[in-house]
Amino acid sequence: MKIYEVGGAVRDALLDLQVHERDWVVVGASPADMLRKGYRQVGKDFPVFIHPDSGEEYALARTERKVGPGYHGFAFDTSAKVTLKEDLARRDLTINAMARDGSGAVIDPFGGQKDLEQRRLRHVSEAFAEDPLRILRVARFASRFTRLGFRVAQPTMALMKRLVESGEAAALRPERVWRETEKALAEPDPDVYFKVLRECGALKVVFPEIDALYGVPQPAKWHPEIDTGVHTMMALQTSAALSDSVAVRFAVLTHDLGKATTPGWMLPAHRGHGERSVGLLDEFCGRLPVPRRFRELAVAVARHHGTVHRAAELRPATIYKLIEAVDGLRRPQRFNEFLLACEADARGRLGLEERPYPQAEILREALAAACTVRTEDAGGGTSGRALGQRLRQLRIQAIRDELRRRAADTTS
Repeated sequence: MKIYEVGGAVRDALLDLQVHERDWVVVGASPADMLRKGYRQVGKDFPVFIHPDSGEEYALARTERKVGPGYHGFAFDTSAKVTLKEDLARRDLTINAMARDGSGAVIDPFGGQKDLEQRRLRHVSEAFAEDPLRILRVARFASRFTRLGFRVAQPTMALMKRLVESGEAAALRPERVWRETEKALAEPDPDVYFKVLRECGALKVVFPEIDALYGVPQPAKWHPEIDTGVHTMMALQTSAALSDSVAVRFAVLTHDLGKATTPGWMLPAHRGHGERSVGLLDEFCGRLPVPRRFRELAVAVARHHGTVHRAAELRPATIYKLIEAVDGLRRPQRFNEFLLACEADARGRLGLEERPYPQAEILREALAAACTVRTEDAGGGTSGRALGQRLRQLRIQAIRDELRRRAADTTS
């Protein structure tokens, strides 16, 4: 029995990056051997074992071959005769197909170290084409490592395009698509994920609502970048700089979906696109298992971001109506995420990336003022609808007082 550290831990160590989790492969062992040593078996498709002390995963070396359609259409061989090289050969990218033995020596049969040096994301073999999910994985790694200079190798991009053209990408299961996409949205440059998918043609297949935004014009007065797809990617990039929240990033990604359905006679204006965006969001989230909290935030941003951009012009009653619409009194943290997404939209425009966004601060202070009003402030003997109306009046007055204070501070 020989044990090797494999995959991402080896890659990240060679890149001098922090290693978050380690994976191990065991060569020359059987399930019975592992169980005798105290490992606990998990997984049904192929044997994976949990170390009795560290809790880390140890997988028996395996080969796989395509025998049928879909994610489950693979036959696995996990016999003790499977070699380390055979196990590494089934992996997606060369930079993920390296191992390290107990002495620290790197085993690199497919040139992963050279690809690390040349900042290249390259597939190991033609077996890459057996699982179309690898298209999304490559795009996700591009979004993670683009800041280090990594790019998708042209032969790999060509293979990804062939996979899309063959119809394989259309067969991806929704839960697998969302799992990769949620991870990609958490990466340092989530916009790169969607740009790579567009380059290979997969964006139109997997995320048609986003692909449809490209080529849709917007008024140059408000959007110097013109193209709605370009704006969406700029806003997504800005959201990653503003917040680590995947919910915020998803809301920014989908905030303008309705612009793709604007009637031609109306262009480049997009009146009513907010409600059209909400409708498309319902379809998007019905097709993919998007978490409810992501969906709720995205709907709020799609519906109300235009109002937020006009915060300095709004009357106190209108501001309070907005706060209520986003459930800000009960969920102030989500209201803050809502404002971050709106800020990303406003600053995700050509030449306006560094422009201040005082609208967010106006609304944060307005919410804080409204939250100072307590039920007992309404006075005794008030209940039911009358209590609700009285609290509303008091909160609007608190917002009005805060706006006056803010205006006085600005002019003093």
